[in-house]
Amino acid sequence: MQQRDIVILGSTGSIGTQGLDIARRNPDRFRVVALAAGGAQPRELARQAVAFDVAHVGVADAGAAAALDRELAAAAAEADRSGYAPTIHAGPDAATAIAGLPCDVVLNGITGSIGLRPTLAALAAGSTLALANKESLIVGGDLVKAAAAPGQIVPVDSEHSALAQCLRGGRRDEVRRLVVTASGGPFRGRTRAQLADVTPAQALAHPTWDMGRVVTTNSATLVNKGLEVIEAHLLFDVDFDDITVVVHPQSVVHSMVEFVDGSTLAQASPPSMLIPISMGLAWPDRVADAAPACDWTKAATWEFFPLDEQAFRAVPLAYRVGRAGGTQPAVYNAANEECVEAFHSGHIGFLDIVDTVERVVDDWAADERSRAAVRTVEDVLAAEAWARARAHEVLGASR
Repeated sequence: MQQRDIVILGSTGSIGTQGLDIARRNPDRFRVVALAAGGAQPRELARQAVAFDVAHVGVADAGAAAALDRELAAAAAEADRSGYAPTIHAGPDAATAIAGLPCDVVLNGITGSIGLRPTLAALAAGSTLALANKESLIVGGDLVKAAAAPGQIVPVDSEHSALAQCLRGGRRDEVRRLVVTASGGPFRGRTRAQLADVTPAQALAHPTWDMGRVVTTNSATLVNKGLEVIEAHLLFDVDFDDITVVVHPQSVVHSMVEFVDGSTLAQASPPSMLIPISMGLAWPDRVADAAPACDWTKAATWEFFPLDEQAFRAVPLAYRVGRAGGTQPAVYNAANEECVEAFHSGHIGFLDIVDTVERVVDDWAADERSRAAVRTVEDVLAAEAWARARAHEVLGASR
């Protein structure tokens, strides 16, 4: 197979480091040519850059550029590569510049809607977009879809990678529904009343996955699953009525596709992001030994439960904003990000997160600006800015 040139955005995060691990183990398949990260870990970013001999390095925090330059020199000297001097891109547009470089695949592992411009830059450059940054598709909606050629976006979320793999099992007109699995997070089985006193530490104690603070909290509220429902609709052009969420605590079946004849195909593997990341980098091919397989010599039980939509109202709310489309998903996501921060700062309770998001969404839906078409990134950013400001107003009034 021909070697692919890879750009990794968010290289010091969980997705990025695992993407680099796959590239390191498969040098005949992948060549990393550029990296970008936020800037909080300049030493780690420098060591990555030297190890993969990349030509370009990006850092979103312009203030970290000097530290990155020093760390690059130190890492190069340590590796006996004193002449190594990549081009450094610094500032809020660094990831966008890196994403637009010539390459075969851009792995967007950035967290949050700040990944939108890099997503659009990768698509404009004609690269395959291995998308772990679900927020950019969700908030960009039709803007991102219009920029993408058929098959240009390959999902890296484990659920959507599973759906993409299962959809190979039949024609589109044979698909009855998509079944998106959810671990249920740390509070599976609790009633709404039992969630009232949840602490930030408890919300971060996910039973299966090791993720950042925002994503882990979103998995506790199931906002993350709501976002994934919207993502599935946008990726696969399946109506919301034909997307079902089911709770699967073991997180071994990553999602399923039900076909019109009654057959259901499931993609199963032990909980790991290595398989969906490798699929994103190599699509439509597979990478041998990307991750361990299920051990079929040992007894195992897989459970499936219906979702409690009263306790976890973030999911039905996501269906509502997804159906509305336009800027409503961006408002949902932005308001949630502000509420997650307020929760971890001790200003609000766990249930206040989704309650506040719902109020902000309702206020935006009543505003005539919510019915305007999304034509530019600025349209999305304006809606997000409104949502963040309104969330702060609501939170301030409630304290």
